Amino acid sequence: MAGEAAEALYVYCIGGRDALAGALAADAPDAIEEGTNVSLIESSGLAAAASLVPLSVYGEGALESKLSDATWTATRALRHERVVEHFARRTSVVPLRFGTIYLRRGSVEEMLARDGARLGELLGRLEGREEWGVNVYVERARLKDEVVRVSARLREMAARADAASPGQGYLLRKKIDALRDEEARAETKRIASEIEARLGRASEGAARLRALRDERAGPGELAARFAFLVARAGFDEFRAEAERLAEEHAPLGFSFELTGPLPPYNFVAGRAD
Repeated sequence: MAGEAAEALYVYCIGGRDALAGALAADAPDAIEEGTNVSLIESSGLAAAASLVPLSVYGEGALESKLSDATWTATRALRHERVVEHFARRTSVVPLRFGTIYLRRGSVEEMLARDGARLGELLGRLEGREEWGVNVYVERARLKDEVVRVSARLREMAARADAASPGQGYLLRKKIDALRDEEARAETKRIASEIEARLGRASEGAARLRALRDERAGPGELAARFAFLVARAGFDEFRAEAERLAEEHAPLGFSFELTGPLPPYNFVAGRAD
């Protein structure tokens, strides 16, 4: 793949040379831009999956301008992800972030040679493993109704209210209502920590991700997001533990969404991009 002055190299992922070559031969994926093909740049037993892109679009300054177009960005991000997933389904890869550009083929080869030992170790750690996401949702109103049952502090106050005089009982119940939000937040944090710990033990790596308040892809409010590195051979155990957690916490209004398998973006710290 010979680069020209008006073109750059868009790099998707890195893997073992022979493994990527075999994956590329199996129904090669479409590149990020139409009219070009995904091919491999090889060095030191490794390979990078790449394709040519025009510098008029992907060059410094031009790409930043394009990224302000939500439709253009969403389309290219999906194409990027499809290429990475094509390889990740067939072998271990180090996925690179959307928009990784090299101006010269030689620069990609130099990167592979320079970082070959570290990348090889990382690929070895990822061998036979996949990333799975867990989104945790909560029906906030239901949790507030149920939290008196699970909160020791609110249970004690409710018992005191039942035994108190009408006036005192009224004031205690008003205080219980005022504390429901606080206790619901505390219970959400406790359950998120439990999920992270238990699924972490059923996997080989865990990462807590940022949960944006306006993300409402599932039932209720998004309470927490996690990524887990799961051995393919251990996936059934991981899924069973996730199902147990979902069943245990459903009465409080919690529900889980399992997504994957995904390229291991959250477990490749120090990657080449």
